[in-house]
Formats: sequence, C-alpha cells, structure tokens
Amino acid sequence: MKRLLKPLCLASLGLTLTWAAPSSAQSFEGLDLSQPKKKPAKKPSRGKKSPSGADESSADEGASQDTSGSQTPASDSGSSPGMGLDLTSDAPAPTQAAPTMSFDAVDVSGKSGDRQRLEVAISLFKNEEYDRAAMSSFEMLEDAKLAGLHMEARYVLAKALYRMGLYHSSLGEFSKILAVGPDTKFFRTSLEWLFFISRKTKNETVILDELARYANVEFPERFRSEFHYLLARYHFVRGKALDDVGRHEDADKSFNEVKRLTLLIPKTDTFYPRAKFLEGLAFFRFGNRAGSAASKRTDLNTLGAIDSMKEVIRVTRSSAGLDAEQIAMNQKLRELAFMQLGRTHYGMQQNRYALFYFNKVERGTSQWLEAMFESSWANYRVGQYEQALGNLITLSSPFFREEYFPEAMILKAVIYYENCRYRESSVILQDFERTYLPVHDQLELITKKQMDSSEYYGVLADVQKKNKEGKEKSETDVILERILRLALTDQDLKKTNESILELEGEMDAFREKGDTFAYSELSKQLLEGLKVQRSALIEKAGIMAKGKLETELGGLKQLLANGLRIKFETVTKEKEFLEEQLKAGGQVSIVKKYRFSVAVADDQLYWPYEGEYWRDELGTYQYTLTKGCIQRDTANRNIQTSEAN
Repeated sequence: MKRLLKPLCLASLGLTLTWAAPSSAQSFEGLDLSQPKKKPAKKPSRGKKSPSGADESSADEGASQDTSGSQTPASDSGSSPGMGLDLTSDAPAPTQAAPTMSFDAVDVSGKSGDRQRLEVAISLFKNEEYDRAAMSSFEMLEDAKLAGLHMEARYVLAKALYRMGLYHSSLGEFSKILAVGPDTKFFRTSLEWLFFISRKTKNETVILDELARYANVEFPERFRSEFHYLLARYHFVRGKALDDVGRHEDADKSFNEVKRLTLLIPKTDTFYPRAKFLEGLAFFRFGNRAGSAASKRTDLNTLGAIDSMKEVIRVTRSSAGLDAEQIAMNQKLRELAFMQLGRTHYGMQQNRYALFYFNKVERGTSQWLEAMFESSWANYRVGQYEQALGNLITLSSPFFREEYFPEAMILKAVIYYENCRYRESSVILQDFERTYLPVHDQLELITKKQMDSSEYYGVLADVQKKNKEGKEKSETDVILERILRLALTDQDLKKTNESILELEGEMDAFREKGDTFAYSELSKQLLEGLKVQRSALIEKAGIMAKGKLETELGGLKQLLANGLRIKFETVTKEKEFLEEQLKAGGQVSIVKKYRFSVAVADDQLYWPYEGEYWRDELGTYQYTLTKGCIQRDTANRNIQTSEAN
C-alpha cells in the first residue's frame, strides 16, 4: 500500500444538475392605482442576493405596464417616479398586529370600498406582514362580489406565500393566474416569478411542466437563456420517459429539441455550461440508439458528445467573476463531464483514455467513489491489477459502508481468479452471496407483490422515517435500508423523493406560523392543495421506484449468476491443477512468487496495510500481488520431466 505524505482534504460536494443559477434582478411589485408615491419613511430590507446577482427583494418593487396591458418588471433600482402603477398605500402600516383585520389605518379617501380592501392587502405586504397580507387577499377571493379584483388579489396572495417560504403553495397561485391566459395584465410577471420559485425548490422539474405550456411566449432578454435551458431540461426529461416506454421516435423529437434549444444560449451566459452538458447527453443518447448497424452515424454522435463534454470542461476551468454558488455548480458539471468522457472512452475500448478522464475527478467530490470503481474495470482491462485492487480496498472501507457497489466484489474475485488465487476468489464469492443474496430475496419479495405505485414508495418512505427517528433496526430493516440507497441511485427518483420531502416540510411549516394563519380557511385550502401535489408525486415516485427495483433485481440476478460461473470455473481450475500435481508427483505449483518492488514516488511512503483505514489514505492504496499464476510452459516442462524420470 502507498501512503501520500501530503494527503488531500476531503470535500463533501453534492451532485445535482437541476440547480438553476438566477439571472439578473427582477421587479414585480404590481400595479399602482393610487396617487403618486411619497418617499417611504423606512427603506424595505434587501433580500439575499442570488448567484447571478438578482436580488429577490427587488421582485417586489415597481412594475411597468406596456400599451398592450402586459406586465414587464422594472429595473433593479426600482420604479422611477411617474413610471408604472403601484397598488401600495401612502399611509404607514400598523405598528402592531391586531387580533382582527382592521382597515382604518389606511388612507383610502376618494377610493371605493372594494379598492380599499385591496389597498389594505398591498399595505400589509409592503410592511412585510405577509401572513396578514395573504389572509386579506384570500378574503377578497372568497367574496364573489369582488370578482373584478380577484386577479390582483391572487397576485398579492401568491407573492405573500412566496415571501413566507411556502414556495409550492405560491406556485399553485401563480399557476392559476397563468391559466387565465396571456391577455391578463399579470401574466408576464407571474411567468417570471416561476424562475424565482425554481431557484428555491430542490427539484426544478416541478416548474418545467408549467414553463413548457408557454414555450411560445417571448420572454424578456434577462430570462431568455434560463428559459431556453429549463425548456431543454423539460424535453430531456420527457425524452428519457418516452425511451423508457419504448416510444423512441417521439423521444427522438424531444432530444432533437434539446439540441436546438441549447444552441440558443450564448457562450457568455452562466447557463452555457449546463446547456452544453445537456447537448452532450443528447448526442450520447443518439449514439447509443444508432447501434452497430449505423457505425458512421454512431461515430458522429459519439464525437459530438465528446466535443460537448470537452467544451464543458473548458468553460468551467476558470472561476473568475463567479460567485460561490456558480463556482460550485460549475465544479459539479466538470466532474460529470469527466465521468461521461471516461465512460464514453471505456465503451469504445479506449481504456487508457478512460483512465485519464476518471483520474481527473478530484478526490473527495461527489463523483469520486464512482470514478474509482469505474476506473477499476479499466485498470483490470489493461492488466493493472494492483491499482484495481487498491481502488477496491478504498471502496470497502468503513467510511463508505453505506455505499452500494456489489459489482466491486465480483471484480475482485475475477482479478484473483486471473492470478490463479482460487482459494481467495472462492472466499470473496462466498462473502458476496452472504451479503447480497438476502438483498436479492427481499427485492424479489417486494417486486412480486401486487401493490399500488404509492405502496412501493411507501416501503422506501418507512425506511427513511426510521433513519430519521433513529429507531433500532431489525435485520430486515438493514436490508431495506440498503435497498433504499440502491433505489436512490436513480437521480430522477432521488429528485422526486426530495420534492416529496420538501412538500412535507412545507406542510409542517404551516404549524409554525401564527395561530390566526395556521387555523385559517386559507391554510386549510393550501394544505389540501399540497396533499394533492404530494399524492401525485408519490404516485410518480412509486412507478419509478418499482422500475428501479426491478432493474436492480435483474442486475443482481446477473451478478449472482456471474458469481456462480466464476465459482464453477474456480473449482474446475483447482481440479485441473490438483490432477497435474498428482501426475507430476506433487512437483507442480499452482502459484509462484512474483517479483515486486516497494519503490514509490518521492511524495509517497510505502506502508504495509494491516487492515486499518485512515481517511487521508483513502484512494492511495495499491495492492501488491506477491504471487500468482506460474507460466504454463514451465508447468508443462515440469510435468514432462517428471514423466521421463
């Protein structure tokens, strides 16, 4: 084993392609039907800036109205005097919350009673009393006599819910505004609010379906690249789903749309690296679909995929002028691009190129373990058994006990078999069966049950609940926990699961609000809407979970079958050598000692491995094969000599 004298520090990075770096600042305060605004006595507090410099609080500043009646956000600096309409009130907000709604504190002289109620909601919103603003707007929506003001009231309600951190509830209200059609005066600003929500939710796909409905709408320039990227993501997800159900011609159209949309994003835009990565995946998919019967087309698509991934690496090399979130996003894209390049070259039998790219994945990042495992197969192909076994030692360390790499044990057994270490190979295969045969049996039991889709997700949800509560686990629970980790290796299922957990967190957040809001009719209706969304996501997650578990069951069956074949070959080889030994009078050896050196590079130290693991040593192991197969011609000469004597 080799130990680095200057170990690298592990960094814990996540992996999600679904983040969308915000664009420039927005202004969505609404329409101003009051008198010209006076200078506010208190400047509203600024919100936290998003990665691209957009200030979320500016989303509540003025909005101008064009001649057609559609809304366009004001500039980052807010509305200039005389520009746009403002629904806010000149009067200051109440200094303390009253137990019941009161409209006396607002100067509504010269305005109708209906308009006064809307002004109250706007005033509460401006004074950051978002729960009261939401309830006031909701009361107007419940009054059929105020139908003419319902659109404006719903707009205030949607914004207030966003400010309260109830993003899925806010999305539901903005969706109702958008459903009325593009001729409404709040259509464009509501559409732009979707981008803000997509940056707040863990899974941006909850926004994609909504955005796709308005693909033909002309977006403001500052949102155009983000819209094209999200729309490309929508078609990519749709294409994958169509491929899964065998509708490949329809999937072709979606993936072609991915390539078209990504070309619309300029190189200088922050969404360009993500767009190129999507483009590369689309090319890669076409290369796989073409197959060996169309080798020329396959080569062109494969080359297109490689060029796109190399471009991702080039444009993410520098972090100049980027903030921390954009740097983190680019780092994740860079890792994924290296992984995709490694896999592409491995599939083309270019193993040393594959090793080059796998080794570019930095130690401790989210893709590091996967890169180590996949590079082990490439090392095996080129005969670098010591490095392959060293990688597998890292994967089997207690630090990564929760990870799921069943194929690693099969590879280890194959390497020992190739070096005539049959006894060790048999022991490894026994460990493999003891570890994964119960997982196989439990997977088979789950997938053969006649359950609804939601029940499949329920199995996984129960495991998550026990983990969260820290309850003692039975042997079956331990196996189910391994199945959960297995299922969540599917990124689409993982993101859907995160959305479900996010929805449940939002439902719990209602109880943390004040009693007036928490027990209101508004909260009741919003919670019902969240339950409907949760049920739909659980149904979707259940379908994906069942498909993933069935796929993994098939893969585990194949691995167990491969293990049995290796075991059979191992027993056969052992029998042959024993027979040779008997014929030669015991003079034939199965293995011989290899020549090996303990020389290492200047920045390394050779240190014997004795079963202990140190975090700073992970990834630096090299297993030294001290013995292995003798040369077959030498064995034959020994046999002939013995027979002659």
